[in-house]
Amino acid sequence: MTNAENVTGAKKKRVAFILVDGLADVSIPSLGFRTPVQAASTPNFDAVARAGVNGLMDPVEPGLACGSDTAHLSLMGYNPLIYYKGRGAFESLGAGLAMSPGDIAFKSNFATIDDASGLVTSRRADRHFEEEGPILCAALNGLKLPSYPKYQVCVRYATEHRCGVVVKGPGLSGNISGTDPLKDNRLLQTVVGLDDSEEAKHTAAVVNELSNEMRKILTAHPLNAERKAQGKSIANVVLLRGCGIRIEVPTFEEQHGLLPCMVAPTKIIAGLGLSLGIDILDAPGATGDYRTLLTSKATAIASALAAPSKSPPSIFIPGEEGSEPGRSQGYDFGFLHIKAIDDAGHDKAVELKVRAFEAVDVMVGQLARLLWEEEANNGKFEYSLCITGDHSTPVEYGDHSFEPVPFTICHLKDFVAAKGGESAVLSTSLSPFNLPIVGSSALAALAESASARATRDSCDSPVAGDSVIHFDEIAAARGCLGRFQGSEMMGIIKKYIHLTN
Repeated sequence: MTNAENVTGAKKKRVAFILVDGLADVSIPSLGFRTPVQAASTPNFDAVARAGVNGLMDPVEPGLACGSDTAHLSLMGYNPLIYYKGRGAFESLGAGLAMSPGDIAFKSNFATIDDASGLVTSRRADRHFEEEGPILCAALNGLKLPSYPKYQVCVRYATEHRCGVVVKGPGLSGNISGTDPLKDNRLLQTVVGLDDSEEAKHTAAVVNELSNEMRKILTAHPLNAERKAQGKSIANVVLLRGCGIRIEVPTFEEQHGLLPCMVAPTKIIAGLGLSLGIDILDAPGATGDYRTLLTSKATAIASALAAPSKSPPSIFIPGEEGSEPGRSQGYDFGFLHIKAIDDAGHDKAVELKVRAFEAVDVMVGQLARLLWEEEANNGKFEYSLCITGDHSTPVEYGDHSFEPVPFTICHLKDFVAAKGGESAVLSTSLSPFNLPIVGSSALAALAESASARATRDSCDSPVAGDSVIHFDEIAAARGCLGRFQGSEMMGIIKKYIHLTN
């Protein structure tokens, strides 16, 4: 029996799950040896921690610096050692490319290569590629492979410098390497089979020709001539990464008895959600980068969790230009993905990561207000809020690392108490806002404000659950959940939302 099929008259339990990509970090000297989330002013994060239970989570296993794809699979209850088949299918599905059994797909970057030396001088031609990316993808989509005329190539723009690439045809294997050298100023790689099968050997030959044909088209494209004349880096190669096939798994609803939806403009996360049977909601203005409109994400999740009293957002269908109505009965599990924190970590942008946490905290307050209005006025639903991350992306390193992430979950009514009552929650502004533009001169002020925050909040006390009063990597270690693995997370959530005290 699903949560949506509870006994007549009982309030349905629904949860807003906020996944902050790249959440965790390490102590930073310029922040007074605090992490970015410790340095940020996050009253709503802290209210969730004070209102519920907390712990530290290893998304896949202790000591593993995991990717977002394997981490998300683990958190959703799917062992990546069993189900992971490469990230290319996730990126391509999320970009809107339909996939059939036997197709292979790649998570791909527009990049810059020096033709004379064969060195990839920049693995990301341009992080802000929203105008040029779709144009170049249109030029590549449907390209023909002279030696392999039976094969069809589909290319579609994703986000930033990324695109999805799908190859359709007979006898293809997903067990091949890619062309990405993984670091700048290294040679473009030749694709090889990763096993001794004829299918892998044949597929490698097909993909090597695909890479060469893509380079020819991009090198001759007038858009690159314009970029070169403007002094911009050209996008004259596509790095084909993470070859994969579409996974066949039980749906999230079958696995957990919860009707799921997701807001995830980041295409690889949307594609992973689609692979698990999760509906991808339309959230206008949510971009999956620094320009994202966080309020739109909160509104979409709140509407989906409030249906049928409110109309749910439309949902995205791969391979179709339009969208379809969301489930009229609403959803039980609303997954809200935040990408900008991870980007700030990769960009080694200390202040931006701090300020982005503060912006996400405001969005949490907006989401809480929208859900509380529904819970208080409708009386049919009881909501919970859950916040965690998928891995650490320390700004000192600029890449994923192995630190555990904080985890917190609370009942919405306890969050309201932690905020000081209903009036405090309902006074939250619902005005749309963007991530702040930051400079490079405020680190000392951030360290001072973080120290002041620790002193000011020392008198706060928990409302329910354990003794934790802050949401951060250090405070979470004192939570009653202890340290656990990501594969346990959904079990914790499902048990907690049905707790009465």
